[in-house]
This record gives sequence, structure tokens and C-alpha cells, in this order.
Amino acid sequence: MDAAVKRIAPQAQCYQRRRPEKTLWYRTVQTHFETWLALSAGQGDESPHAHIEQAFRRYLDCGILANGFARAHCDECVHDFLIAFSCKGRGVCPSCNTRRMAETAAHLTDHVFPRLPVRQWVLSVPKRLRYFLQRDTALQGAVLRILLRGVELCLREHSPGCDPTARIGAIAFIHRFGSSLNAHVHFHCCIVDGVFQPAAKIGETAGAADAVVEVNFHAATGLDAAAIAQVQAQLRQRILRAFARRGLIGKGDRDEMMGWEHGGGFSLDASVCIEGRDRAGLERLLRYCARPPFALEHLHQMDADHLIYHNPKPRSDSPRDLVLTPLELIDKIAALIPPPRAHRHRYYGVLAPNSPMRAAVTALASLPVIVPQPVAAANSEDPPPRRAASHYLWAMLLARIYETLPLICPMCQAQMRIIAFITDASTVRKILDHIGESVQPPRIAPARGPPLWELEQAHRHQAGNDPQWDSAAQPEPEFEFDQRVAW
Repeated sequence: MDAAVKRIAPQAQCYQRRRPEKTLWYRTVQTHFETWLALSAGQGDESPHAHIEQAFRRYLDCGILANGFARAHCDECVHDFLIAFSCKGRGVCPSCNTRRMAETAAHLTDHVFPRLPVRQWVLSVPKRLRYFLQRDTALQGAVLRILLRGVELCLREHSPGCDPTARIGAIAFIHRFGSSLNAHVHFHCCIVDGVFQPAAKIGETAGAADAVVEVNFHAATGLDAAAIAQVQAQLRQRILRAFARRGLIGKGDRDEMMGWEHGGGFSLDASVCIEGRDRAGLERLLRYCARPPFALEHLHQMDADHLIYHNPKPRSDSPRDLVLTPLELIDKIAALIPPPRAHRHRYYGVLAPNSPMRAAVTALASLPVIVPQPVAAANSEDPPPRRAASHYLWAMLLARIYETLPLICPMCQAQMRIIAFITDASTVRKILDHIGESVQPPRIAPARGPPLWELEQAHRHQAGNDPQWDSAAQPEPEFEFDQRVAW
């Protein structure tokens, strides 16, 4: 009995190929995206941008074997399985979003953050200012710099023994979304809980530009709620001044918002701090900061025309479950897709790419992870290509997240290897037809007209009344309504 359990247990941990076409989100986009696109295109300036349409169309091709795949082979038992290509998009594909989140957190934990305490600083601004942040990426950078400079001054004051040249090490994540699929720009900053200052240069010579810089770290102490409240008050004043200087709000509005109670809509939280030895906790925090705008497991089907999105962090004035139509859900996700060529996380201080102390600080991180390379062919004498530290193998990322190696043979538990990438259409069809998989990608439903109009036309046609009824015509209202009333 025990021997049988031991033989079956490894089988349960074998990798199973994902099938996105069977998920609720894929079926929703497959059925309603063309309709949403047609409706959005008729709204003038509010029509979707090209990068939004491209993100959705790439997602519809992601994970579909009919679009090409890689072939994994086991040399021991000659077993094969196929791995579909991914779209590598941002904001729409749950699988690619999860991979990017895990890869970012793994890279920052293994190669960037030193083994020192890391504190999370979260800044949220009033709703009146979020509208400008949502549309202006330069303004996002300006507010982020105000936040990081304010935190740097605070950490200098609470780090004994440092001088005015000491710098912080921070990585900032710009979130464009809230937990209820709403547009909410706010900032998550993971900052080493202290400051760094240069100590000396090793091997420094006259004119040597590549001298190694040694650093001294001064840990922050006494960082309590009163100190964080003081930083919040300073940020509030400086951010409102920056908005008024750019002409986004008037000086009278700035003075009025400065007098608002309870922080005036500004919120600064720094209650989460990870100890230096807790690398697993740091990676979980970084995954939270790099998370995508929505989670597939929170989406459920209510009926044929409605979906439910479970809000994991509801506010007191908002429902825990959002009831949405498919078009409303697609519209919300489309509004959260980040614009092209816009970084979702930024480096600051000693962790910035051009900082002379970056090499010394990142050397304090954990030992580099040795990523195993695929087994090369016996007759190949070329050395394997070097892989950047920020790029992890697909197999190692899955093993890090799900604790199972996808390149382990489900038959004999031997190591498998990628032997080919199949992209030729005729070859793809032959292989899929041989193993019984669909040779055609899922059919994308065409755009449909408003169902109420179609129903009214059908009823009138059946009754024989006005077969040429104009669906765009509407009856006059029974009463006058003054549309000049301001909202």
C-alpha cells in the first residue's frame, strides 16, 4: 500500500498544461470583445487606443496550441508533451501577468535588495487629484519623486550617525487600479529601512572610473506613527503646491484642501516592515506590489448575462461582490491596461542604475541563484548562452510558485528537455491532428447589435406592423427635461 502511494504521489505533482480557452475570462473576451470594440469605436474620442486592442487580441492567441508550441522530450521513456506559446502582454492575460509578477519579485529578492529590513510605504491622494494622475505619466513621476524625497529626509533624521549625503534604496511600484477594478492611481514603495553613505573606494587610482565603492548602512530607529504623520503632512503640502504650480487646481482650491480634516484625503501607510532575514516574506511583499489588476480566481459566473467579481478588500461604502455584464467587465479591464513604454516599477537612490553605490549594495543580497541550463546535445561544443540575472527560466519560475518542476516526465520522473519550437502551420496541424487536439484556434464571435433592438424588430415583423421600423428612432419624452442642470 505504501509503495503504491509513493508511486502515485509524484504523479499528482506533475505539470498540467494550462487551457485558457476553458476559463471564464477567456470565454467572456472571446464572445464579447468584438461587440465591445464596435461600441467603443463609435464614441469618438473615447475609442480604445491601439495598444488596448492589441493586448486583447494577443491574449486570445495566448496558450493556444494551434498558434504554435514548444516540444518537450524525455530521453528515458521517449515521452513528449507540448507547451503553447504565451503572449507576454500586460494587463489582460492572467498567466503572463502572474509570470511577470513572480519574475519581478524573484529578481528583486535574489539580486537587488540587501539582507536588511525593508519597509513598505503606500501613498494615496484625494479623488480630486487622481483624475490628473490617471492621464499624465509625467505628473505621476513628479508625485513619486516628492514622496521618495520626503521619505529620504525622514529616514535621515531617524538614522543616527549619517550625514546629509546619505541616500535611501527604494523600488517604487505605480498602481493604476484598486481592488474593485476601479481606476485608482497610488504608489507602493519598498524602501530599505535606513540610509546608505559611501565609506571608501577600493583600488582607487587617479582617474579610475571603475573603482568599487564601499558603503555604510545606518538603520532607522524610532520611526513611530507620529513621525509618519509628520511626513504625510509635508507630502500633502508639497503635492498640493505642485498641482497648483502646474495650473491643475487653483490657489484657492489648494488652500481649501489644506484645511480639510482627517488628512484631507491623503493617506500614508508604513506599517508593514520585513526583517532582513525573512527573504520569503520579502518575496511575498514584492509579489503583492507587482500584482496584476485582477485575479482570475475572483471571477465567477452568475447567469448568462452577468458575472460576479469578488472584491477581496471591500470598503465600508462598496459591495463585496461586483455584479457586472460582460461588456462592463471588459470595459473596466481595458481602462486598467498600462500605456506602452511606461515602467510599472522604478529604482531610486542607491538602487538606481546610475548610482555609484549600487554594486556594493546589491552585493549584500543573497547568493545568486544558479539556474540549471537545458541539457545540450552531445555533439554540440558551443557553450550555453549567458542568461541575465533578471530573466528566469519558465520551468524554474513554475517550480518556485507551484513547487513542481514542469520538465519532469510524468511517466518515469526523469528530466525532460525542450527539443524544438514548432511554428510552421502545416507541421502544427499534423502534430495536433495526430494527438487529437484541435487544429483551429477558438472562434472569435463577431460584433452583435443591441439585443433589445433586434427583439423589437422581430416582434414588429411578426405582427406585420412597420417592417421598416427604424431602430435608431426614439419616441419623444412625455415631459420636458432641462439638460443644463450641472452635475
